Amino acid sequence: MVSGGEGFEVGNVPFNSDGWGPPETASQLLSNHPNNVPFAPFSRSEKIGRIADWTRTYNNPGRAKNPADSVFDFTLDDPSLIADDDSSFRLVDGKPPPRPKFGPRWRFQQQRQLPQRRDEEVEARKREAEKERARRDRLYNLNRSGSNQPRREAAVLKSSVEIQPEWTMLDQIPFSTFSKLSFSVPEPEDLLICGALEFYDRSFDRINPKNEKRLERFKNRNFFKVTTTDDPVIRRLANEDKATVFATDTILSTLMCAPRSVYSWDIVIQRVGNKLFFDKRDGSQLDLLSVNETSQEPLPEAKDDINSAYSLSVEAAYINQNFSQQVLVRDGNKVTFEEPNPFAAEGEEVASVAYRYRRWKLDDDMHLVARCEVQSAADIKGQRAFLTLNALNEFDPKYTGVDWRQKLETQKGAVLATELKNNANKLAKWTAQALLASADVMKLGYVSRVHPRDHYNHLILSVVGYKPREFATQINLNTSNMWGIVKSIVDLCMKLNEGKYVLVKDPSKPQVRIYEVPADAFENDYVEEPLPEDEQVQPPADEEATGAEPAAIENEVEEKETNGDAQ
Repeated sequence: MVSGGEGFEVGNVPFNSDGWGPPETASQLLSNHPNNVPFAPFSRSEKIGRIADWTRTYNNPGRAKNPADSVFDFTLDDPSLIADDDSSFRLVDGKPPPRPKFGPRWRFQQQRQLPQRRDEEVEARKREAEKERARRDRLYNLNRSGSNQPRREAAVLKSSVEIQPEWTMLDQIPFSTFSKLSFSVPEPEDLLICGALEFYDRSFDRINPKNEKRLERFKNRNFFKVTTTDDPVIRRLANEDKATVFATDTILSTLMCAPRSVYSWDIVIQRVGNKLFFDKRDGSQLDLLSVNETSQEPLPEAKDDINSAYSLSVEAAYINQNFSQQVLVRDGNKVTFEEPNPFAAEGEEVASVAYRYRRWKLDDDMHLVARCEVQSAADIKGQRAFLTLNALNEFDPKYTGVDWRQKLETQKGAVLATELKNNANKLAKWTAQALLASADVMKLGYVSRVHPRDHYNHLILSVVGYKPREFATQINLNTSNMWGIVKSIVDLCMKLNEGKYVLVKDPSKPQVRIYEVPADAFENDYVEEPLPEDEQVQPPADEEATGAEPAAIENEVEEKETNGDAQ
């Protein structure tokens, strides 16, 4: 009893003489026991923390929404529904998760039951895939190099020309803008054809890997890679005011296929009066041929390695020169044109080549003249046809994963597809040059080393002919886009003041930059890096400047071969 206020009566508590807890007989129950509130038996696994939770909402739609259940959360009065205490125990499953059964049935069955375990299994499969990929990379490097070397990262490409601090950058053009350009030009007209052509030997069309031919060397034939302003014919046409823009097919094809290029290149632009001349530097990369330029597999960085980018480009140029002369009928029968070779001295033996000086109309008051080359002639269905001759070279099948000797005869399409992936820019430039020269057929030779470590001796495995326009469609080369790129660059350069400029492809980004350079820039350049003393070749004193530059390619290879034999 509490003094000073209303009392609180506890009531009578019955005594249970049989044990603990309330009495079991109904007669012994309290008279003031609340109605419909059962005693709640509980098992040892249940948590006893509170009697009732009036704030909880019961969201299980499968059970009856009884207010008593939701508040007190007691079990029903029916003893038959109360499980035995021991049956409420649960053993923790210590076994590892079951091995995933790949397939839609397991995936949909387990999605609802084990979402967390499924995510863990996905992560586990990813980790296993990474381990397997790392293991394959280690095995690949071991098989290729014979030593446990880490996988090479992509080489850091260098600019084709050293940017001087006094140069002024005028513009920067990303390649993404080139893809939207389009321009149509009418059919060109031939202003002049110079040189002489030998006929193509059709027996080379029957060559296969089982009937290969050794690549010969033509030391006595001179090849010329003369830039635009050094061409006497172009100078004459410029003086006659035949056009306002002058270039060569090599320079134009480089511009047309610029979005496919990876290596750095540069073109010298000279604005003289109202005329525009596109030139290349002496010893420029445009005189060589890139190998595996667009491949994902990096080449060795050491310049003296026979599989480095520089060594392979020299080797490819050497192969192309010799291939273009070997596949001819050398019986003295030639197709002559209006003028002889403009770069050859009298009595000098020159390679089979014809120079077509062609003019395109870019605008009402703007024409472009370019010197285009074809290497051979043939009679096709009673008509004279012009051919371009180029050769793809295989240096090591481990870099491409395709062995030409095994695949060329049965899977020639797979070989070409691999070359289109690894040499997309080079093949596009060859196709563009064939289109510029209006060649009827472009011949592609497949030339491989006798042995992967021997870069002096080669074998011709196959020769395939294509029509340039059909091949351009096959490699997704759009002629309207090609001319759109040229027209945009010409229009941009025509807005510049008189002077000398250089267009440089960025070595690491898909873009080109235009620099304004001094008037005497590149006058004393020969090569971007001097060769070692034991590899330098001095031309004869009486050799003309136009013939010394092309001969350097073959001389360098011959000098390397001599040094290799001596060792």
